[in-house]
Amino acid sequence: MQEYADQIHRCFRCGYCTFPTDYSYFNCPSYRRFRFESYSTAGRLWLTYAWLKGEIDWSEHLAEILYSCTTCKNCVEQCPMKFAGDIVDWIVGARSDMVEKSKIPLEVGRFFEAVQVYGNPLKLPRAERDTWAGGINRYEPGDEYLFYVGCLGSYDENGQRMARGLAELLKQARISFGILGKEEECCGNEVYMLGEMGLFQMLAEKNIQRFKELGVRKIVTLSPHAYNTMKNNYPEFGAGFQVYHYTQLLYDLIKRNMIRFSQNQAKVTYQDPCFLGRYNKIYDEPRQILQGIPGIELVEMERNREDSFCCGGGSGNFVMDLLAGGEEIPSRVRVREAYETGADTLAVACPSCMTMFMDAVKEEGLEDRLTIKDVSQIVNESLPC
Repeated sequence: MQEYADQIHRCFRCGYCTFPTDYSYFNCPSYRRFRFESYSTAGRLWLTYAWLKGEIDWSEHLAEILYSCTTCKNCVEQCPMKFAGDIVDWIVGARSDMVEKSKIPLEVGRFFEAVQVYGNPLKLPRAERDTWAGGINRYEPGDEYLFYVGCLGSYDENGQRMARGLAELLKQARISFGILGKEEECCGNEVYMLGEMGLFQMLAEKNIQRFKELGVRKIVTLSPHAYNTMKNNYPEFGAGFQVYHYTQLLYDLIKRNMIRFSQNQAKVTYQDPCFLGRYNKIYDEPRQILQGIPGIELVEMERNREDSFCCGGGSGNFVMDLLAGGEEIPSRVRVREAYETGADTLAVACPSCMTMFMDAVKEEGLEDRLTIKDVSQIVNESLPC
């Protein structure tokens, strides 16, 4: 972080980081929620710089500000400076510094403890990790794909529904795949983003070793978070697997006529997950899947693709919810925007988005007017009877 301190001062708080491309409204989730400059990227960086230089003392409030960032990467997209690509690294680095000094919020510490003890941030038993799976096969050497389900897909009711739906599609397409079940470990993406590098390295190395022992060559993930870290962070620790998000695989199967549609009548808008979109530039495949279904009308929210507004669940907030409270939390803002398009369905491609939006539609009183479905669920509903 001392190396970063020599760079952070170059941010002069121009404010671009808080907006989308057209400057129509605030696009930084924490700034939108709290409306104080300290919760913007620029404010957060200047507070970090002051702390590193000894100009201000650590406090619980300082730590809360630093950890309120969802690492959605809107700031990277909008910053006009040459250092834009380093911004998330600076924030993660500052968090790592706080972790090393044991100066983190209580909720963050509990998140790390849960992952270390239970193998997931929800504090649920490892023995229950595959209770959702039914008759889905365990991965065997020779299977084409390892289906990496992830923590929310394994334990959360909505995530489990996503996992079962995807598994059913893969079966129907006669894809050879399997899951790890109780042997699956947390991917570590949120641990990395929260700055616990020792724990992240342990998770990454454990997963990589297990994958190698099984002869895994291709991995398909339910979550963009797992996709991101396995694709971009794991190679540093010796991983050489091909990693796909499930929307990439479904799109390929559709192109090869291995999945064919009948009809579906729905007006759908799509939420770009931050770790699929801004982190990995996957914008088209989910839309092309939806547009290829007869009867589906795809409408866009005003903020989409690179300008999409985060659900608020990144950096572990789908568990910790550091942005909670009131009508201005990101998930409720986004659900209102989805409803304003006239869509009857908000399509997601991320278990974190699913979790955040399912709660938000209830809080907004839109349960009977806006349905939250993941892309694989919509595909399943569009298959011939």
